Amino acid sequence: MIAFIDDHRQAYGVETICKVLPIAPSTYHACVANRADPARLSARAQRDLALKVAIRRVFAENFEVYGARKVWRQLRREGADVARGTVERLMRGMSLQGVVRGKPARTTISDKAAPCPLDRVNRQFRAPAPNRLWFSDFAYVATWRGFVYVAFVIDAYARRIVGWRASRTAHAGFVLDALEQALHDRRPVHRGGLVHHSDRGSQGGFNRSSQHRLFSLTPTTRQAPPPAFSNLTSFLAWR
Repeated sequence: MIAFIDDHRQAYGVETICKVLPIAPSTYHACVANRADPARLSARAQRDLALKVAIRRVFAENFEVYGARKVWRQLRREGADVARGTVERLMRGMSLQGVVRGKPARTTISDKAAPCPLDRVNRQFRAPAPNRLWFSDFAYVATWRGFVYVAFVIDAYARRIVGWRASRTAHAGFVLDALEQALHDRRPVHRGGLVHHSDRGSQGGFNRSSQHRLFSLTPTTRQAPPPAFSNLTSFLAWR
């Protein structure tokens, strides 16, 4: 937000931009003053600045392949009294990421040649009643024996997972099993206007489900439906 104001302050003025954005002009001017004079910063912020320099140095000296854990261990070997969580937070803020062994997993593989249903949701992930809007996705978590994939169907009204399945492979069958579980548990009214919303992953297979015609579901597409779970732990905690 501060960077946005910096880029457009000459054209629109700080006060005008702050009327639109959820930030007070005094907050912006305080950030600019702190940036010009680091001595005005808090003790934690000053320490973060010094740690950022050390983190960037260790990251560059090791061919930009170290992740937060190895950078933290190197700083500890050099005598720095810093927590691993602090290194992770600062590296995330500087967009520094180590190299991960193995092939990265992809959960959305779009097929531009496949037919694309209309987006009937238009980024409005709210519903006036249960069984009016479901959105689906699947996430993955890395384990010692490979990736575990979890597909889930969420009712937008209650924000509750109504169907889910786990699998060792990202095939269409386990994704459809999650949808079938939701249909069996919730039993939506025939032609009740239920809209099922998912991404355009060509491996998902939602549009091939015969249950869509039986319960008059309307598949749609989206750009990035919330919530997105980065791993299995956050998925189970949210559930």
